Amino acid sequence: MIGTSTDGGQTGRRLVVFGDATGASGYADVLRRVAGLTEVASTADFGDRIVDRTQTSRAQATIFADLGVAVVAADDDQASALSANCSPDGDILAVEPERVHRVRAAVGVPDADRAAYLRGYADGVADLAARLGGVPATATAAASFADTDAFTWGLQATGVSTTTATGSGVRVAVLDTGLDLTHPDFAGRDITSAAFVDGVTSAQDGHGHGTHCAGTSCGPRTPSTGRRYGIAYEAGLFVGKVLGDNGSGADEGILAGLNWALTNRVDIVSMSLGADVRTVSTAYETVGRRALSAGTLIVAAAGNNANRPADPGFVGVPANSPSIAAVAATDQRSAIAPFSARSSDVDGGNVDIAAPGVDVYSSWPVFPPGSSEGEGASTYNTISGTSMATPHVAGIAALWAQTTGRRGRDLWTTLTQQARRLDVPASDVGAGLVQAPR
Repeated sequence: MIGTSTDGGQTGRRLVVFGDATGASGYADVLRRVAGLTEVASTADFGDRIVDRTQTSRAQATIFADLGVAVVAADDDQASALSANCSPDGDILAVEPERVHRVRAAVGVPDADRAAYLRGYADGVADLAARLGGVPATATAAASFADTDAFTWGLQATGVSTTTATGSGVRVAVLDTGLDLTHPDFAGRDITSAAFVDGVTSAQDGHGHGTHCAGTSCGPRTPSTGRRYGIAYEAGLFVGKVLGDNGSGADEGILAGLNWALTNRVDIVSMSLGADVRTVSTAYETVGRRALSAGTLIVAAAGNNANRPADPGFVGVPANSPSIAAVAATDQRSAIAPFSARSSDVDGGNVDIAAPGVDVYSSWPVFPPGSSEGEGASTYNTISGTSMATPHVAGIAALWAQTTGRRGRDLWTTLTQQARRLDVPASDVGAGLVQAPR
């Protein structure tokens, strides 16, 4: 149903990151002067800052003017010329390969066995810690949550079930596989949406992952049926379809979505996607830094490449960017999920915060007969992954943005300061479990 992230397969194109001193009006001139690229498109040429691929299909480069990054189809000589002109203070900061990213939902443990598996894993970790003289064996069991008729376990664990904050006046962008625009729980909701996948004109979700993530971060206070699962139910919701219905997408679409989000002055961007690549992407780090300066916090899934306890994995792109908050996944007993990636020794490759990511209930499309996902039987689904943890953080960030007025780096600091400390290594959960305003 849902695939894991790839190893960051490359498309053959390149990302060019422009220096801070190079103004948006000069990006195209740099590409022409350095590499002789003459067919250049830019988001600045379009009123809504969304590049129309039907008009730019022959372009050698597409510039995302609000990010200072371009996607370039260059031959080897042109690529060498661009790379030769990289410098920390120059017109070009870096040139790197364009990669393919995937949704960050977890697979590999059958649904029927997952609960027992996770309980056994948590008990094993607690017992080992006790025998090593560290955390008491009872510490992990001290906080245990379960879905009720009123709230999901994640909303209870993070304090959303008791907060009065709503996210009103805050803008949240979910960049993913889109949203089921016909879902009854979003009927009448003011939603701004756009598609950044070739050949697609609507943000309609044909996968399910994006609908699930949007539901957690900004779903309704009172669903059409069942328990409450959404957090910032009065936030302005922006949905960018940057991944196709197969759950994958290249950097170009993701950067296009980020450019659109920043143009719309969103306060929080949620990205439950990534690639299992240890090296920090200069493009995403630059975008994250520029976004923070503009008052926008980007949160991203740490990744699901762990297979604990044998392999703790590592935080991948784009979450390993120092200026993007990396989110790990915890279970109902506040233990680290066995698939959740651990901090690496890469600068910026640390987990920043954790959130509920195991057996998370949220909205889901009802797929018509004959669709690639099969016919859906419910407008809700329960799945796991750091993908599910990330929108918890995004939604709660909206609550803090509403109640404190803080944005960007100040908002990030508030999230980490207010997190509930866990009896789990910081390399696994960062500052701890995200908490809503009281």
